[in-house]
Amino acid sequence: MNKRTALVTGANKGIGNHIARLLAAEGLTVYVGSRDPGRGQRAVEEIGAGARLLVLDVTDPDSITQAAAQVDRLDVLVNNAGISPSLAPPTDTGVEEYRRTYETNVFGVVAVTNAFLPALRRSPRPRIVNISSGTASLTWSTTPNSQFTPGSGAAAYRSSKAALNALTVLYAQTLAEDGFKVNALAPGLRATDLNPRAAAAGGDPAEAAQGALRLALLLDDGPTGGFFSWDGTPVPW
Repeated sequence: MNKRTALVTGANKGIGNHIARLLAAEGLTVYVGSRDPGRGQRAVEEIGAGARLLVLDVTDPDSITQAAAQVDRLDVLVNNAGISPSLAPPTDTGVEEYRRTYETNVFGVVAVTNAFLPALRRSPRPRIVNISSGTASLTWSTTPNSQFTPGSGAAAYRSSKAALNALTVLYAQTLAEDGFKVNALAPGLRATDLNPRAAAAGGDPAEAAQGALRLALLLDDGPTGGFFSWDGTPVPW
């Protein structure tokens, strides 16, 4: 019997929902992290066997503490919850937008990861997957590539994901001796409600979720501290 457990933040919709579905299909008990209890419960019912609701607002310390108290052991943490308030360039982005974006995309990841570390340490194979973005790659941002147009805006979002990438490396290095595998995923542009550009895209969120599943179930000889595209190819920092 598969007794592994996973938590996916922001799992009531979008890519996170598909990640939760795939993990449940693999036989894991999956905590569906959701700020909204109603939406979270509907997602749990849609996913079916193995799904459990975990009310969790990654920007609320009390919510994080209460959620962590409900999970004794955790094998997989997928930090998926994220926001992109606008597509504005840095010259048109106010400081408050940066603060709001970083609160979810960076500080929320740190708060959730640290709160659930005790539960993760009880796993023989702890795995952390941070959902990043190819637009956070400084290499791709400064060289011609087919992924996106350099200087295409979304300054708050893109810079927050670059910060998340740095944290991915630091967590991977810090936790390596404890058997953790910590990696970041570039899911590609997907048809979600992240922002207007994503909403108009034709990319399938389920396809991106396959990449997260791969990193969530890494064996002991798998990579750590890496940045990978949804298809498994490395993404340059």
